[in-house]
Amino acid sequence: MSTNCVMCGAVLTSMDTLLGENKLSDDGVICNQCLDRASNINQEVLSDLKNFSLADIKNLTEKGQIQPAVIDEQEEMGAFTSENENILKGDFSLEAIKRRRKEIKKELEQLNANLSMFTKGEIKKLPYILSADEKIIAITDAQYLNTFDAGILVATPRRLISVSKSMFSPAKISEYPNETIALVSFVPHSRSPIIKIHTEDRIVEFECYNAKTDAEMFYDKIKNRYNKEPQKLETPVTPEASATVIEQLEQLGKLRENGILTGEEFAEQKKKLLGKL
Repeated sequence: MSTNCVMCGAVLTSMDTLLGENKLSDDGVICNQCLDRASNINQEVLSDLKNFSLADIKNLTEKGQIQPAVIDEQEEMGAFTSENENILKGDFSLEAIKRRRKEIKKELEQLNANLSMFTKGEIKKLPYILSADEKIIAITDAQYLNTFDAGILVATPRRLISVSKSMFSPAKISEYPNETIALVSFVPHSRSPIIKIHTEDRIVEFECYNAKTDAEMFYDKIKNRYNKEPQKLETPVTPEASATVIEQLEQLGKLRENGILTGEEFAEQKKKLLGKL
């Protein structure tokens, strides 16, 4: 690997090569200062540097634009679609993708979506993921807990979808169809609240760093869809039923002590159990 930036000639430091080596598509390496200048003009450089050549970066910093032939979108998406073919629902023709991007942009505007600049790459993937009749109900910045990936969490009438991406790595997509979701819970936090998707066999946790209020709005829009109160049956309470409820309360207390349930989740389940007495 070269020890100098191919743009300005500066000696590369350990910080320049710390994340993904700042490597271009033609194997040249640029320093963080040159990367910052280019990404200030076009944010896609920050998330997809490996798709840009030295000539592209020079055109971008000198002319403020990239030659149209630099990135062949269909070639760029080839690996992405083959790796995620079981999840993707969209029409992959170029015209259909362009049309869906306009439609999705309008939907996001109507939702007043407040997404960070680091999620542009994930937004670009949505036309491939969503079918033509699959509308966005809610969307927020959300990354898997304890990772450095940027990402979004999308709610549609059919499913919840996570699209996440670490720097210089392909996008990762996970879907949670409605029928597999038992519960969606929310853990408030002044800086980074957590949204939990409870499926039949696991709990998937997402941190929401961009804006606390956005995460709260996302949860408010979907909670009634997944957290419906069970229908109460008009049956008399027997001593046996009371004993069962007490045993369940004791089990809930142990789950909270072991850190499996948050205080908020414990209080919510306790309230439901007490309602049976």
